[in-house]
Amino acid sequence: MELMDSLKKTGRAVERAFMPTGKNADMDILDKLKLEHDEVLDLLADLVDSDNARERKAIFKKIKSALVPHERAEEKVVYDAIIAQKDRSQQVDGEEGYLEHDLADKTLVTMGKIANAGSPEFTAAAKVLKELLEHHIREEERNIWRDVRDRFDADERMAMNHRFEAAKKKVRIPA
Repeated sequence: MELMDSLKKTGRAVERAFMPTGKNADMDILDKLKLEHDEVLDLLADLVDSDNARERKAIFKKIKSALVPHERAEEKVVYDAIIAQKDRSQQVDGEEGYLEHDLADKTLVTMGKIANAGSPEFTAAAKVLKELLEHHIREEERNIWRDVRDRFDADERMAMNHRFEAAKKKVRIPA
């Protein structure tokens, strides 16, 4: 029964994400975050696999454009909501998310300063960013999402997604 429910839920999430209008603000925040996590993970895999410096620069720009607004909005809407619950374990989960986002931001800054995107230094930084975000996403999807499911009903999670989308629009991506 759980498998069928999961399949139905996943099917609805995919359907909402690919609506012809392109609008998916009326989806559960966790479904939206999953779509964005998968997008960034795919871009990171492309970045690490590429040997072409020009292509790497273009992929890096896409990653930064997707990741920075995602992080800031997720912190404001999801992490702050979890931290506000006053449960120590959940507060630790939220604070850990903030710290890992900070590490990702610092890695993005480091990568942005590397002139040669084909260099071993850039390759190493790309691998570190990929590994960091894979770890972060794995833990977040396990811990933070459990906290969100436990504390917020479906309507609240949909409202969180509305706030998430609005918050992303306000984020300025550093050069």
